[in-house]
Amino acid sequence: MAAVDEAEINKFEQLAERWWDPEGEFKPLHRIQPLRLDYIRSVVDLDGKRALDVGCGGGLLAEGMASAGAEVTGVEPGEAAIGAARAHLKVSGLSVDYRQGEAADLLDEGVEPFDVITCMEVLEHVPDPARLVDECARLLKPGGTLFFATLNRTVRSYLMAIVGAEYILRWLPKGTHDWDKFIRPAEMEAHLRAAGLLPREIRGMVFNPLDNSFSLSNDVAVNYLGYATKPGDA
Repeated sequence: MAAVDEAEINKFEQLAERWWDPEGEFKPLHRIQPLRLDYIRSVVDLDGKRALDVGCGGGLLAEGMASAGAEVTGVEPGEAAIGAARAHLKVSGLSVDYRQGEAADLLDEGVEPFDVITCMEVLEHVPDPARLVDECARLLKPGGTLFFATLNRTVRSYLMAIVGAEYILRWLPKGTHDWDKFIRPAEMEAHLRAAGLLPREIRGMVFNPLDNSFSLSNDVAVNYLGYATKPGDA
């Protein structure tokens, strides 16, 4: 089975030129970006760390980690998305090593393992999330940290992430998400353990419509993020 879904890639490829428009189709990612980066930085000091952003899209999180001092590699199968990410470096002046491809390609290349790996808002778009988690684990240094963010498979997530975000608020194009691919936290923890990782924390992310921002919560019914570590000394 392929590690990526070509139909999923095509959805985002058609929007690639608008990755960096904070009011465009990727508005939710721009809204959630500060929370994601702050969460990562609360767990690890990114300065001087080798970081890999799996499924980096147009580079929002990759650039955020680079701005925090990390040496960042971003991998993304979509050609147009990688093009948008590379083009934005000319605007930001940051340095990120963007590569078109998959995590498995880096394994085949035998790259040096990473201190930090992020796989955010990606797992619900691939046909085999367990396989991708395993690939991330193999790319991680002993003592390294894997960060993840995805969507829970609940009635509330269907109503909010699909009906609300795609059909009512129109934050996202219709068909962006497939509820059947959403991942329950218990399933996520099982994937992590099967890959030899130690789940450390899972937190909910909730949206506040009053100030258009996301915050951490104990409510994991819709969006959640967390991290796991790889046993061994860094």
